[in-house]
Amino acid sequence: MNRRILLSCIIMYTMTSSGFAQSVPIKREFRGAWIASVANLDWPSTPSTNAEAQQAALIDLLDTLKVSGINAVVFQIRPECDALYESSYEPWSYWLTGVQGLAPSPFYDPLSFAIGQAHERGMELHAWFNPYRAERQVGSYAIDSTHVSRRHPDWVLTFGTLKMLDPGLPMVREFVTNVILDVVHRYDIDGVHFDDYFYPYPPDHIRNQDSQTFADYPRGFTDRDDWRRDNVNLFVKMVFDSIQVVKPYVKFGISPFGIWKNGVPPGISGLDAVNVIYADPLAWIQERIVEYISPQLYWPFGGGQDYGRLLPWWASQAGETHLYVGQAAYRIGNWRDSEMPNQLRLNRETENVSGSIFFRATNFMTNPKGFVDTLKADFYRFPAINPVMSWKDTEPPNPPSNLRYERLGAMGRAGLRWDAPAEAADGDIPGRFVIYRFTTPNIQLEDLDDPSHILTLQGGLTGTPAVPADLTESYYFTVTSLDRNANESGLGDVLYVPPPTVPVIASPADGRMDVPPEIVFTWQYPEHASFYELQVSTDSIFQEIIDVNGTMISDTFKIVQELAGQERYFWRVGASNAGGKSGYSDPFDFMTGFPAIPLLVYPPNNTGYLPVDLVFTWKSTAGAETYHLQIAKSANFVPSSVIVDSTGLADTTFTMAGLEDNRFHFWRVTAANDIGSSDWSEIFKFKTVDLTDVLAGFALPSTFRLDHNYPNPFNAMTTIPFDVAEYSRVIIRVYDSIGREVMTLIDRHLEPGRHEAVFDGSGLTSGVYFIRMVTDGGVFTGKMLLLK
Repeated sequence: MNRRILLSCIIMYTMTSSGFAQSVPIKREFRGAWIASVANLDWPSTPSTNAEAQQAALIDLLDTLKVSGINAVVFQIRPECDALYESSYEPWSYWLTGVQGLAPSPFYDPLSFAIGQAHERGMELHAWFNPYRAERQVGSYAIDSTHVSRRHPDWVLTFGTLKMLDPGLPMVREFVTNVILDVVHRYDIDGVHFDDYFYPYPPDHIRNQDSQTFADYPRGFTDRDDWRRDNVNLFVKMVFDSIQVVKPYVKFGISPFGIWKNGVPPGISGLDAVNVIYADPLAWIQERIVEYISPQLYWPFGGGQDYGRLLPWWASQAGETHLYVGQAAYRIGNWRDSEMPNQLRLNRETENVSGSIFFRATNFMTNPKGFVDTLKADFYRFPAINPVMSWKDTEPPNPPSNLRYERLGAMGRAGLRWDAPAEAADGDIPGRFVIYRFTTPNIQLEDLDDPSHILTLQGGLTGTPAVPADLTESYYFTVTSLDRNANESGLGDVLYVPPPTVPVIASPADGRMDVPPEIVFTWQYPEHASFYELQVSTDSIFQEIIDVNGTMISDTFKIVQELAGQERYFWRVGASNAGGKSGYSDPFDFMTGFPAIPLLVYPPNNTGYLPVDLVFTWKSTAGAETYHLQIAKSANFVPSSVIVDSTGLADTTFTMAGLEDNRFHFWRVTAANDIGSSDWSEIFKFKTVDLTDVLAGFALPSTFRLDHNYPNPFNAMTTIPFDVAEYSRVIIRVYDSIGREVMTLIDRHLEPGRHEAVFDGSGLTSGVYFIRMVTDGGVFTGKMLLLK
């Protein structure tokens, strides 16, 4: 072989096997994440009645999934015959509020909220039901009186601490189907989803608990295993048929075990779906009663559960049913770094694989082994549109019209806006849209096939694309429509977006001298501006810019409270949008009129053996008219710990008698004038001692003295005792044998008494060192020997 060709092959193999070679961008792919509610695995993190906190946490989770490239969430709404939505069939879930049957307060419907938030971000939401599980651990919490296990105990099978509905009972299949159809009827979901929980798996594997059911409802079967599998098949078909009648656009998918049957394909072994939980995914695929299948391939390459064998086998069996592989994000931390990238790469290379679903969503927050970073940089670096299910509908929607770039609210930012398209030939009105960006106005329909031009998928009729990284180009935008089945419209209007003009700043006015602590920066809206950057500096050329969280401001004002009192500042604003950036405005300057932060003097920070009667002292502060002093028993100054809270002090001293002895105290001061107050000073800590008790036990030193350190010689650390005869500033420094200063051990005022200093020489070399103590009563020197 030609040597150059051989070298190229080696390089290509190395890049691919190590995960450095980027995958080919793909426009159509299902990119899902399971959001598990049972046991508070993903959301909510704990049961709570705090609706606002739950909503904020779900928004954070969806935002993280969105920026990671996820375009569908599988949201668990029925973990134990309960509901994370308002239901007339089943009680509110314990995992939502901590009490089964108790609604959130203030009231909200988590499923409605999740659907709205997902659709706003252009993501599908599939409602995830556990069909049969009634209690995962009996006795772990109180069961509501409306729970199906209370109303129909004869429907329940018990396996130790597990209770589940009996799949062999016709009334159970009808009940669960009605629960699902209630959700399909009332909620704008995109799919119905089941996990792998049919009959229970070990250690709760079913034996003879359903003997009576088999006797009562045999349906001509003599083999109980075949009958159990048929029970599941009947239920799956009932749900599928019912969805087709009510809302045929709603997708139906199931996530079974990753192993269909032991020994299939050859070399595979482990718990299997057919013989352990009596679920036969191939039967569902062959009967076309599921529309997507998500086998849980939660293993690495190699071994008895070899991903490299299982994935191609499932792909070969899927036929027209979409295959969205169940990926074990939760196991990434225990795998080699290249495992998940190699799995995703094999998915992309294998025919009939249409995407992935990751378990669990929380792993996108923790980013194990940089797995999310890999998605963003490689596999999901461009957004993807969900695959089309061709048997449902292939009629494309109409494109949106009247694309423009304008201000989206009275005080808000500018962005893209478009008009909703007319109904398509099949009556569809799209609810999701795709925003594209190009650097040329000559956009052809085939150019939309390149996913690198996709900025985002979203709901609604407006969008605010981010500022482009490359500001040297001109940018053109177009928006297409997606219907329920992710059919995409043709090309719509093409719009050029120019960069915004330079903002005109308003307040604080130029030269103002009395700016208060809460500063409201304002400026006028420049045409086409979407975002703003506020810069504040202590110099007129903005060399030292103060961080005031001023980037990506989306309105024409910013409130800042971080600036110091009695200081001169300069400020300016720049604007940006989807087309680029403006320059900065001409700067204004101003003076803050409120006082500077006080500097504390006495008692010094981190001192001990202080008397219980003290005079607190601080330095006079520029601009101050009065002071506010707080003394507390805790560093966070919670109200219950504050023992002194004195305002309106005109002097810079405060006398306090009778502090509690033998405990730590904390103190701080703020200054005020007619314009406002400074921030609090640094917090100083000291410890008190009742000197009358001390004197009763031993006499105070009559002279200053530096004692020999112990041990001496020493290895690494030694203690240096010394006496202070009267209140004095004490400076203790260590020098090496040629007189170079090595370390300052103490430099502060100390009360009379016996004290100790600790010298850590672990970072020094062996040798002779000298210690020098300087006090108001004289200078004292000692010698130490460090041996290692």
